[in-house]
Amino acid sequence: MKTIQGPGIFLSQFIDGQPPFNTLEGLAEWAASLGYKALQIPCNHPSIFDLEKAAESQDYCDEIRATLAAHGLVISELSTHLEGQLIAVHPAYDAAFDGFAPDAVRGNPAARQAWATEKLKQAARASSRLGLNAHATFSGALAWPYFYPWPPHNALLLDEAFKELAARWKPILDCFDEHGVDLCYEIHPGEDLHDGATFERFLQLVDHHPRCNMLFDPSHLLLQQIDYLAFIDRYHARIKAFHVKDAEYRVNGRSGVYGGYQPWIDRAGRFRSPGDGQIDFGAIFSKLTQYDYSGWAVLEWECCLKQGDAGAREGCEFIRRHIIPVSERAFDDFAAGSEDRASVRRMLGLAGDAHD
Repeated sequence: MKTIQGPGIFLSQFIDGQPPFNTLEGLAEWAASLGYKALQIPCNHPSIFDLEKAAESQDYCDEIRATLAAHGLVISELSTHLEGQLIAVHPAYDAAFDGFAPDAVRGNPAARQAWATEKLKQAARASSRLGLNAHATFSGALAWPYFYPWPPHNALLLDEAFKELAARWKPILDCFDEHGVDLCYEIHPGEDLHDGATFERFLQLVDHHPRCNMLFDPSHLLLQQIDYLAFIDRYHARIKAFHVKDAEYRVNGRSGVYGGYQPWIDRAGRFRSPGDGQIDFGAIFSKLTQYDYSGWAVLEWECCLKQGDAGAREGCEFIRRHIIPVSERAFDDFAAGSEDRASVRRMLGLAGDAHD
């Protein structure tokens, strides 16, 4: 077994225009002061991390690594959640998601998709230059407006949506394979890959691509009322990244899983800082360790109640407490019996020669 790496922190929720959160140097110093060992870096802030430059320049990547190393940090993964979203956008969401793209391609879905595809391929090259073996993203969604269909289920519509999604991602997956990096889709409502069933459907259509993997975030499973521990049992071979994010689901007589168009504070299901929700992280870390997950445990801080800096500070110690240093030997080795075949046959009451 292997020891999970951590603690890491996803920077997206903390980047803003004020020091120390407006430069990579400042963010690194802040994260290191809290005790973090790795940063998961989003690719949509060129002033923090220039993806285009990283894809082409080994010198730039070496400078980034040196900047972090000076604070005792490494990169856990790069993230293209927003760019991945733009690989597949249903027309109903065109206006909403245009803000994730540069001005030059807004209002032009085909150009926007081409831009996003190039960004994902740049992320594959940059990840390789940085010595990373996993990358975090979203799948995008063509079928999401029909996730709870009325009029009733249209099999052909969903078949076409997933075939198109697979066709758009297959060249990107091939690019990640060329660079030796696993592409990890965060299983997340709002994406076509939002549970095990949709991931399996997509995986089959990309011919069980070896680079098609998951970012495991139990909060999104709890809020869908999915057994997140059984999920690990079923999909552990494809889990290559891990967000530590807590959540709670409070059954009531007014609203449920869909949220009732309410703000987070009023929903039945809502995100919480680690340790403040209902998720059994002790069991999660145990299962991931059992299945030899050797990647990073990365805090993604989202909470409808707690202040962010407090969540980041507490989250670091929370992850540290849950990481299980794996043993190099079994606890009962001291009582091990004989491995001599003749001896064990005598213990079994068997006479004569052993049979191979």
